[in-house]
Amino acid sequence: MLLLMVKLMALSLVLGFLMRLVLLFSPRTVISFTFVEWSKIFGLGLINDIAFGFILLVPLLVICGGFLECKYKRPFGYVIDLLLFAALIYIYFFPSVFNEYGGGAPKIAKIFVTYKWISFSLRLFLPRIRSVWRRWEVYFVTFLYVFVLLFNCISEYCFWDEFGVRYNFIAVDYLVYTNEVIGNIFESYPMIPIILGVSALSMLITWLLFRRSHLQLKGVWSLKSFVIHTVVFTIAVVLGFEVLMFNRLYAGCDNLFATELQSNGGFDFYLAFKSNELKYDQFYPTLPKQVCKRELQKLLTEGSDSSQLGSSKQKVLKKNIVLITVESLSASFLKDYGNRDGLTPNLDTLMQHSLVFDNLYAVGNRTVRGLEALSLCLPPSSGESIIKRAHNNGLFSVGNLLRNNGYRVQFLYGGDSYFDNMGAFFSGNGYEVVDKKNFQPGQIRFSNIWGVCDEDAYDKFLTVADEDNRCGKPFFVNVMTISNHRPYTFPAGKIKMDKGNVKSRNGGVKYTDYAIGELLKEARRKSWFKETVFIIVADHCASSAGSTDIPIDDYHIPALVYSPGFVHPQRISKLCSQMDLMPTILSLLHFSERSHFIGSNVLSPNFRPRAFMATYQNLGYWENNCLTVLSPVCRVEQYDVKQLADGSHSETLRKHPISDYVRRSEVYYQDANLYALKRQR
Repeated sequence: MLLLMVKLMALSLVLGFLMRLVLLFSPRTVISFTFVEWSKIFGLGLINDIAFGFILLVPLLVICGGFLECKYKRPFGYVIDLLLFAALIYIYFFPSVFNEYGGGAPKIAKIFVTYKWISFSLRLFLPRIRSVWRRWEVYFVTFLYVFVLLFNCISEYCFWDEFGVRYNFIAVDYLVYTNEVIGNIFESYPMIPIILGVSALSMLITWLLFRRSHLQLKGVWSLKSFVIHTVVFTIAVVLGFEVLMFNRLYAGCDNLFATELQSNGGFDFYLAFKSNELKYDQFYPTLPKQVCKRELQKLLTEGSDSSQLGSSKQKVLKKNIVLITVESLSASFLKDYGNRDGLTPNLDTLMQHSLVFDNLYAVGNRTVRGLEALSLCLPPSSGESIIKRAHNNGLFSVGNLLRNNGYRVQFLYGGDSYFDNMGAFFSGNGYEVVDKKNFQPGQIRFSNIWGVCDEDAYDKFLTVADEDNRCGKPFFVNVMTISNHRPYTFPAGKIKMDKGNVKSRNGGVKYTDYAIGELLKEARRKSWFKETVFIIVADHCASSAGSTDIPIDDYHIPALVYSPGFVHPQRISKLCSQMDLMPTILSLLHFSERSHFIGSNVLSPNFRPRAFMATYQNLGYWENNCLTVLSPVCRVEQYDVKQLADGSHSETLRKHPISDYVRRSEVYYQDANLYALKRQR
């Protein structure tokens, strides 16, 4: 067994090295490393792989524990067999704890317990088969071990190709939603050939591992040797864990790609699982509460005073509001922001007749981040989005504000709103939720694993808007689109592509634009159109990967307001944030009540140009060409931002941070993460 463990360790190190090379030369990676960074990528990378390799061998040690002969001796063997049989009866005939999890948990529990009882009984009463049974059990576990290693390499490459990083909380988060995610994977990649190929290669490697050596199991399951192995491995695993943790927290590089490449993907997955929700006061620099409160109030009153919406001297204009939140629509897809592929002809034309925010940035890189900013108008939270946290109902939201002013408020999503906890969040904060369950069969012409296509969602919106209008109340509907998302499938015959495959990212963008054009064409025929304000904004960009913690160009999103006869066409060049959009609209409509929003009216002459953008760990604040990034372990970094000739930006790390911007970022984020939600209730 020791020889087998050495071989498996060597295999994991070889695959780790090859994986690093593949990711290094991936089109997503920008190679601009110093000598020290190259050394860390391969030197610390090897140390990290060795440390994690010991952790990966723990399952084999557990298997060895199952080889102990003493468990078959009387009376222990009969007691164990009886307990397994009792567990079997409990699982099959009584309400078990597994039923609380629903899904496949009860079925998996039945299969596992049934196997354990039958296999133990056979080995208990037929001692001659124990040696053969153990041997084939080791063969099978080795095959699974190799399969997981190989399949993980493919998964890591696909994740890197999509996000430009090793596993992070997105990978963990998506595992919760197995139906959508597995369906999306099977629609996006040729999974059957991949699984068959990996299985065949795993069987070949397993055969090679045992080809020249007969598996020796004698002595491994003696109590003395098992205890010795357990102690040694426990020490190795603990030391390996500490090495991995130290290197991930303290041995990073200024270049994000270098930091990610030197890391171990498996351990990053564990860290992401553990750090979905980061406690701000434990991981980020903080100020005394009263100091934070006083400085925040000063920032607000010096700027546009976000605690007051509009002017109380003007009559509120209760126009209908339609907020279309478009999936993954980067500004770079539009003609006005440099695209030459003609992907968005409808939006390009619409911008000429709209109020356009040319310098607006998303707060994050996930849909829930965008929805959080558009509904709560707050800077992004560290770790998990507020939308996905417990006790997030009854907040001061755009929905609650408009409902209290006589609006009918709805959130319309063409998929299942349980995904990302959207249904629970919006229904608990003033919105009626309309999702795929509310679609009649005849209202769905095309759907994929995520939900209905954009055209079907917009048709449902038109039906809902007609019903709202008949009620005599103004309405606010937030429509969340789906089609511009992998696997980029939508109804055939709707668009034509001059370059590339229709079922691609560019195809998804073009179909999204087509559907928006069709929606507005139909909406113009409605009696309520002249009293309606349409807002079109992305939830986030198509990508947020880069060589820095927060590549600001990958947070630039389009945002426009269209309402002929009410909103005059205008281009706004002020730097602003996604969370400022709805306070600006509410101010345009002369809502004058006090609010708990941090987002501000961009059109106010006192507006302070700034933008907030974050990953799940790094919190960015951009003002006056200076990007401040707050990170765990109380790390603070600043970058000088310079606009290049092509409109993109460069970010250069500052040696000496500007204290005023550090202070402002700390005040805004501390308030949003520790006090804002408490204040809203």
